[in-house]
Amino acid sequence: MPSTPQRTLTDAQVRGFVEDGFVRLPAAFPRSVAQDCTAALWRMSGLDPDDPSTWTQPVVRIEGSAEEPFRQATNTPALLGAFDQIVGAGRWVPRGGLGTFPLRFPYPDDPGDAGWHVDASYAQDDDAWPWLNLRSRGRALLMLFLFTDVGPEEAPTRIKAGSHLDVPPFLAEAGERGRNMLELCQAMDAAGRLDAAERPTVYATGQAGDVYLCHPFLIHGAQPHHGSAPRFIAQPPLEPVGELELERADGAYTPVEEAVRRGLGWAAGTA
Repeated sequence: MPSTPQRTLTDAQVRGFVEDGFVRLPAAFPRSVAQDCTAALWRMSGLDPDDPSTWTQPVVRIEGSAEEPFRQATNTPALLGAFDQIVGAGRWVPRGGLGTFPLRFPYPDDPGDAGWHVDASYAQDDDAWPWLNLRSRGRALLMLFLFTDVGPEEAPTRIKAGSHLDVPPFLAEAGERGRNMLELCQAMDAAGRLDAAERPTVYATGQAGDVYLCHPFLIHGAQPHHGSAPRFIAQPPLEPVGELELERADGAYTPVEEAVRRGLGWAAGTA
């Protein structure tokens, strides 16, 4: 981590992160690195980039890699500076690689994993579902690294803008233990907050090398691929050093913490 990190985001972008739950960083890493990452993913997938007949599944998932292009993609000055601005200097764990990689291919039918959801980050007891709590144990950010150009037809990730403000009340009552991902999503769906009509849907389109930094509570979802070119991204977490601090004596809240407080009605402005 550099001693004098680059100030990547404007004040308006930081405010947009608090209000909308995400910020897009165009050209966060070089396009040439994105191309190297894409080549590595084709190799790891075992599929042929020049033979669409090998693309038989709507999505192929590769868990992660620490190969050099992935380390380069996640450690640019622009990204490190943005992590410091949003999560806080010294409050996140540097990444040595990237993953998970959902590789999506043109496919006529529903891919079967396109529901709205909130990502969870830790195990609890013997539950098969991952869990999350109000202080976001195990996850400082959700990130979307684009390795290929992603247009409206190439299955861009769907984002419910502002939905991160709806999640905290559903976690507050669960305390430090938290709730599992399925239970949380079911509770929010029953309350009409998983796909809240007033929350606009934004599509994570962009160019190879762009990165979306998302609040850990942001509601998002996949969708079918109606284009012709495969879509390769990484969807890793940024891991925190500790959990969020929602009652600081000095009031120096990070943007991630400020958003959670807003969702609880603890800060100026409410959801």
